[in-house]
Amino acid sequence: MAKKSGVYTKSGDKGKTSLVGGTRVPKTHVRLEAYGSVDELNSFIGWLVCGISDDDTRQFLSFIQHKLFSVGSYLATETEVVPPKAASIISEGDIRRIEEQIDATDADLPRLNRFVLPGGNEAAARAHICRTVCRRTERCAYRVNDEYAVNEQVLVFLNRLSDYFFVLARKECQKTGEEIFWEQENM
Repeated sequence: MAKKSGVYTKSGDKGKTSLVGGTRVPKTHVRLEAYGSVDELNSFIGWLVCGISDDDTRQFLSFIQHKLFSVGSYLATETEVVPPKAASIISEGDIRRIEEQIDATDADLPRLNRFVLPGGNEAAARAHICRTVCRRTERCAYRVNDEYAVNEQVLVFLNRLSDYFFVLARKECQKTGEEIFWEQENM
């Protein structure tokens, strides 16, 4: 029986893996932490999509998932040795598309004058998880940037994306009227 695919290669069994460029690095390397966080965020977005009923939002989240795959590819590339592939590049247009989505979503929301707590309903809670994982992913990308130059558009993309998840969570809460605000009296 012919082997169907190489799901396991055994090349990482000693705690090292290869970056795009060929250098073998420990699995604790800053680049792996960053692109692993991108993968984790992408997985949470897949879970978020399962709770979203609006087709436009689902399509936008699909766009985001594809772009995050590009970000992961970029972060896995030794850009100081190998130029990133065109498919790994984040453009100003990608960032603008997120900003337009934020603006359109936020325009339909009530003015915010208090801190929002994560939750409200399942879709909103999932969006908040995506927001917080995105923030961690952004911090990981900045740690990579401390050692290896990261294209500024990648960093801006991640920053805008976490803002998008915040307004998406608020939008989902508006559907059920269950937005939760931080109340100091409860402390």
